[in-house]
Formats: sequence, structure tokens, C-alpha cells
Amino acid sequence: MSIEIKIPSIGESITEVTLAAWVKESGDYVEEGDILCEIESDKATVELPAESSGILTIADSAEEGAELEIGAVIATLDTSASAPAGGAPKSEEKAEEAPVASAAAPTGGDKNYPSPAAKKILDEKGVSADSVSGSGKDGRITKADAVGASATSAPAKAAAPSAPEKVELSGGVSREKRVEKMTRLRKTIAKRLTEAKNETAMLTTFNEVDMHNVMALRSKYKDAFKDKHDIGLGFMSFFTKACTMALKEVPGVNAQIEGENLVYHDYADVGIAVSTPKGLVVPVVKNAESMSLAQIEKEIRRLALKGRDGKLGIDEMQGGTFTITNGGVFGSMLSTPIINIPQSAILGMHNIVERPVAINGEVVIHPIMYLALSYDHRVVDGKESVTFLKTVKELIEDPSRMLLDI
Repeated sequence: MSIEIKIPSIGESITEVTLAAWVKESGDYVEEGDILCEIESDKATVELPAESSGILTIADSAEEGAELEIGAVIATLDTSASAPAGGAPKSEEKAEEAPVASAAAPTGGDKNYPSPAAKKILDEKGVSADSVSGSGKDGRITKADAVGASATSAPAKAAAPSAPEKVELSGGVSREKRVEKMTRLRKTIAKRLTEAKNETAMLTTFNEVDMHNVMALRSKYKDAFKDKHDIGLGFMSFFTKACTMALKEVPGVNAQIEGENLVYHDYADVGIAVSTPKGLVVPVVKNAESMSLAQIEKEIRRLALKGRDGKLGIDEMQGGTFTITNGGVFGSMLSTPIINIPQSAILGMHNIVERPVAINGEVVIHPIMYLALSYDHRVVDGKESVTFLKTVKELIEDPSRMLLDI
């Protein structure tokens, strides 16, 4: 019998997706659970597994890059077909194509040969498969390998998403440009940021925090912390914990508008902005207020790794009540972060710079970070925003208060 493979529902607000890449090809015999393709929504990239075993036939409308509605049929599976002996292609057409595919593979047969999804990423980067070490079965290059591959090893002439428009000027000066189609994720980022600017009464308040004490605490205990918890002690866990405590004191910062109502949360689901090869994503640390520093660090690492590999699920990016973004890792001194709607506030962290500060009437050099809190003035008053940021500052400057919960 033949069964239809349809675009599944991957979120209540998602009606259309992009078929990012096929992992299998028409004529392939697939086992139940094998990944068939990757689907990109406006929130995440998800893998579509085979519901059962059989021979795959891809629909003509389901090309890579096609925009498809939820429920659209993208392929069929002939479940009555038996598995080919020795892993050989089942169909005569596939058997005839096999020598051609083998000839196109790098030396060593299938070893170090990219999957279709990985090949697409490598082609866009202009990276040769020969220069990438595969971590998959038998050395096969996976999507994660391709995402982490460096373009520095690219051949002289690499494939580009579109033919570049090149103009040669005298003296060897070039004015080359290329055009790339925006990904669904990038289009969604653009749309949401524009909505945040146009539909909220956004203001930003600033403060500075002396990082001396928290850096001394981290330096003193980081080795013991890692030995016990098997993870490094970073600043994100301190700031996340400080924010959850400040949110309890100033609940308006943890609220959001819903129609004509204000919704207050007695929990803190903190979104952590993560930069990935495909763009900015904001996975959520659920119930961060009840977590220890070690639990927060582990959850942030887990979500960041999944974000880097494009494996974040919809549920891992929904429901945040407050967001933290750290532009300091890229060298930003000061910025005004944009609210992640429908939330009412976002904290921006920045780089740490040694600056002269006055302490007890004396000028000393301490590591200073500038903080920025962007907030929706429709929900959060100026007094609340300043109080929140001041609370975060005080907790970071005296981190023992976080441990004692005072």
C-alpha cells in the first residue's frame, strides 16, 4: 500500500513552512524513523521522520526551497515494497543512477560525502566537502558538520546562491554583489522587530554594574564548580538569577498585554537570545526562578547547542516572559535592545571594560559593564524600570545576596 507524507502541524500559529532540504531522494528505500527532510518554520527547523518503511517518491511540488501549507502532501511511501538486499537501490532507475552518484563522491566512496542537507549548506558557504571532516556514520558529513565548516578552505571557484553581479574597475578594484533569498526565519525576525518598534511604546533605561565581586567569586570557585557540576560557571547564570529575583520585586516587568488585560506571571520563563548561522533565536529557560546556578548554566548550554545545530523545538522557544541578550560577547559597549513581543522588557548586557570608579572616596580601576533595559511604557512605568535595573545591579555587585535570597 502507499501512504501520503504530509507537512505536519508544528505550532498553533504556523500555517506555512519552507521545505529546507531533502535528506532522502526519490527511489530511496527508507526505514521507519529515518529522517526524510528538514522543514523550516518561522520559529525553528524541524526534521520529518518516516512513519514506516518503504520506497520514497517525492512530489513534484516539494522541491527544496518550496513554501508549503500545513497538511500539503510532499511525498508518498510504498510500504508494500521489501527492503533491497545488501542495501542496494530497490528501483531499476536508482540502480542505474548509482554508478553516477558513486563517481561524484570524493575518494573513498561514501566516506566523507555530505548528506543532501549538508551539501546544500557547504555549497552556499563555498566550502569543499574534501576539506570537512565528517562525524556521521562511516565519516559521512552531517548537517552539523556543514554548519560548523569554515569558508577559509573553500576552492577558488565556489557555488553561490545566485550569480554575482561583478563589475571590474581599473586597478583591479571589484564591485561585486550577490542576491540571496531571505530565509523564513530571517523574514520572521524582520517582521517581529518591526512590529515591536511600531506597536509598543518602547523606552530604554541604562545603568552600570561593577563586576569586581562577581568576577572574584567566579574566579575563586569556578574549578570546584566545574568539578562538581561538569559545566563552567559563566556570567549568564548570575544575570539570569538576578533577573528572576528582580522580577519578583517588580512584577510589572514580567507582565504583558493580552487584549485589554494585563497578564502577570508568578514564574520567570527567561528567553536567552542566541546567535545561530541562520539568525537570532530566543530559546526559553522555563521556571528559571526555581533553578540553581548550575541548572541554569546546563539549560542554557543545552538550548544554545540545539540552536546552533538547528534542532530547537517549537515548545523550547515559546512562552517566554522576559528576555536577556548579551551583545558584549561581540564587543558591544552599549545598545538599546528591542523587546521580544509580546513581552514587556528585555535586558541588554554588554562588554566588560576596566574603568576608573570612585569607591570610599578613592579612585580605583574596576571591571564595569553597562546594562540596558528596554521596556514597553504601556505596561512598565519609569519607576518600575529603574527599580528593576537597580535591583539587578545590586545583586550582581553583591552576589552573596542571590545565594542568601535577600
